[in-house]
Amino acid sequence: MYRERLVATEVHSDSARRLQYLLINYHDFRQHKASHPLLEDTFRVADWQAERLKRTHQDLYQHPGYHTGLEFLLTDLYAPSTMTRRDDNIDRVFPKMVKWLPDNLLDTFAGLVELNLITQQLDLDLTETLQRHGVPSQELTNTQYCAAFRASPGLEQRHRQIALVAEVGQQLDHYVRNRTLGWLLSMTRGPAEMADLSDLHSFLHRGYTAFRKMEDVDALIERLVTREERVLDNILNRVPEPFNLPDDL
Repeated sequence: MYRERLVATEVHSDSARRLQYLLINYHDFRQHKASHPLLEDTFRVADWQAERLKRTHQDLYQHPGYHTGLEFLLTDLYAPSTMTRRDDNIDRVFPKMVKWLPDNLLDTFAGLVELNLITQQLDLDLTETLQRHGVPSQELTNTQYCAAFRASPGLEQRHRQIALVAEVGQQLDHYVRNRTLGWLLSMTRGPAEMADLSDLHSFLHRGYTAFRKMEDVDALIERLVTREERVLDNILNRVPEPFNLPDDL
């Protein structure tokens, strides 16, 4: 919808160029995915994986100090069926972002965009693999999922996906510790609504609130990354119960 604006915007730093490149790629992918015949199946696969993540990290998900942050991760950062307006609005305000935001914030936004893009690309690859193997997304089992996972293209991106969770999570935690950000979000709610950016503002405010409530983000990220790397290795090495992890992880 706003591709021309993304392309036409002049950028003057490596951070801005990276964000521009990723936003254009993400825009094009979203257009491709929106018309894909397996679109609804990608949503079911995403839901299946979100539920798997909740089970794998159930102790963290139920922990009062981490629940809100993990819920934000699964419903806001990883919500391909519900965030079209948010993503369109990021494209729309991109010229102002590169004009007013410092490079470190542009890098964080770029990491978020790359994480969302990779995740949705991998979801689509997995869905197409399931379809080729004749596996209906409505009745997906652990065994079928793992077989399709191993047969899907882009396995090298799986490690990048996990690394981005750590990178972006640590950067977001750094920003929310600055109380000025909370004040700015409160002060800009009205202007955001007037500019038809309320969904984007709400996303930022939920993220700020979620990370402010978390007790030790570094410890959470370390456990998430360690566990997901183990799950990835288990799937690739054909471990019989790849999602069952030792209690000390």
